[in-house]
Amino acid sequence: MTRKLAQNTNVCGVTAAIAVIDGKWKTALLWLLEGRPHRPGELRRRLPDLSEKVLTQALREMEEDGLVHREVHDGLPLKTVYFLTEFGRDLSEALAPLSDWGHRRLEKLAEGQSAS
Repeated sequence: MTRKLAQNTNVCGVTAAIAVIDGKWKTALLWLLEGRPHRPGELRRRLPDLSEKVLTQALREMEEDGLVHREVHDGLPLKTVYFLTEFGRDLSEALAPLSDWGHRRLEKLAEGQSAS
C-alpha cells in the first residue's frame, strides 16, 4: 500500500486504517508504545532488526498520521520520547480483536504442523 492512501479520503475505512499501519514495523512500534513511552534507542533495542533510518521514517509517518507524539526535552543530551496519542490508543484498541484472531490462526497452524 502506498503512503498516499493514508491521506486519501475516498477509500473504505478498513483501507484507511491499514494504510497508517502498513509496513513491517508500525504494528510492532504501536504495540511497544501501547505499554509506555519510549526513547528511540529503547525502541531499537527492543526491535534489533529495525534500522535507525527505518525507525525514524516509521515514527515520522506515525506522528504525521496522529498516532504518536514526539516530545523533546531540553538538556544535554537532548532527550526525545515517543508515546501514543489518544488517536493511537484508539487504533490499538481497534486492532486488539484482529490480534486475537491472528493468535488463533497461529495456534491452528501450530496444531496442523504438529499433526503432520
